[in-house]
Amino acid sequence: MADRPMERLDGKTPLEYADTPCMDRLAKRSEMGMARTVPEHMSPGSDVANLSVLGYDPQVYYTGRSSLEALSIGVDMKDTDVALRCNFVTLTEDDAPYEDQKMVDHSSGEISTADCAILLDAVRDELEKPPYRFFVGTSYRHLVIWDRGEVVGLVPPHDIIGQTIRDSLPTDKALKEMMARSYAILKDHPLNRERKEKGLNPANSIWFWGAGTRPSLTSFREKNGKKAAMISAVDLLKGLAVGAGMRNVTVEGANGGLHTNYEGKAAAAVKALLEDGDDLVYIHLEAPDEMGHQGSVERKIQSIENLDKRLLAPLVEAMDASGEAYRLAVLPDHPTPICIRTHSSEAVPFMIYDSRKDGCFDQRYNEKEAARTGIYIEDGYTFMDHFLEK
Repeated sequence: MADRPMERLDGKTPLEYADTPCMDRLAKRSEMGMARTVPEHMSPGSDVANLSVLGYDPQVYYTGRSSLEALSIGVDMKDTDVALRCNFVTLTEDDAPYEDQKMVDHSSGEISTADCAILLDAVRDELEKPPYRFFVGTSYRHLVIWDRGEVVGLVPPHDIIGQTIRDSLPTDKALKEMMARSYAILKDHPLNRERKEKGLNPANSIWFWGAGTRPSLTSFREKNGKKAAMISAVDLLKGLAVGAGMRNVTVEGANGGLHTNYEGKAAAAVKALLEDGDDLVYIHLEAPDEMGHQGSVERKIQSIENLDKRLLAPLVEAMDASGEAYRLAVLPDHPTPICIRTHSSEAVPFMIYDSRKDGCFDQRYNEKEAARTGIYIEDGYTFMDHFLEK
C-alpha cells in the first residue's frame, strides 16, 4: 500500500489521495509512525517484511520464500530439499529465441488456480522427473521441490516487467532448460489460445525464483503468549502461519486480487476474535501490492479504498458493537511503488488504535503524516512487541 509521491496525483501518494474515512477517523485517536520492516542488505520481499511485522527477525528466521509456501500447501520438506517458487508468467511471443522474449506480466493476468492446474499438468507430464516435483499452489503461484538442491540466486519476475529475460534467467543449466521447455509446451496450449481469444494474457512460461530451505519458527503463542489466526489468500502468508503455529482461516472468495472478498475477511476476523477464542488476527490484503506491480494508479487507489470501506469499516463497526476493548494496527508490509512496479525497502507508515483511549490528533493516515510524528521503529521485527505492549 505504501508508495511514493506522484506528479499525476498532485504530489500525493495513492494512500494520501485515496478516500479513506475509516482510517482517517481512527488516526485522530491513534499513535502513528514509521517502521522499517526490511533490514539493510535484505531483499524487500513479502516474506522478509511479513516476518518482521509478525515479530520474527528475518536475519534469524528467514530461509527463503518458497519454503514458507510449501508449508501452506502441505509439503513436508526434508532438510536436504530446496523449494522454488514456480510462477506462471506471460512472456512476449516474438519470432525470437526464448532468451530474447520480454516479461509482460508476472501473474498472467492473475490467472485462476483452476486454469493453472491444467497448465501445470501439461508441464508436469513433460518436465517432472527426479530430482524435481511440481505442486499446485494458488492462482499464478506454484511450487517445485528440488531434492538435494542448491539455494541458487534467482530473479523475481516482478522485478523485470518490460525487460528482456536473457540476463535474468537462472545460471543453473537444468532450471534454465526447464523454463525454456515450458514455453514450448505452453505457448500453443489450447487453454492459452482460448485466453488470447478472450483478450487475456496467456500463461506461456514458468518462472523459478525464491529458493529456500525448510523453515523453523518459534510458535507465535510461545513467543507472545497469544493465540493467533491468519486470514490471507496467499500461500506465503498461510505458510508463515503454519510455521508460527497460527490458525489459518479460509475465506470463500478471497483470491489475492482486486476483487477479493473484503467483507468476508472482516467477518471472519470478528468471528475469530469474538467467538473462536483467538487473541489476535493477522489480516493480509494482497490487492494493493498486485496493483503496484501492474503499475495501475487507479486500481491501487481503488484497492486502498476497498480496504478502508469494505474491510476495515465493518470490522471496526462490529468490534465497537461488541463492547469488547480492542487494539488494531494498520500498516503495509513493504512499499510497492507504482513508478518501479516492484517492492522497495523504505520504512512503512503504521497506525495503532486502542478503543480504550481518547485523543484528538489532527492527522490522517498516510506516509507523510506518519513520518511527521517523528516516531520511528528501526528494527521492524520489534513492532509486534510494541503493539502488544501498549
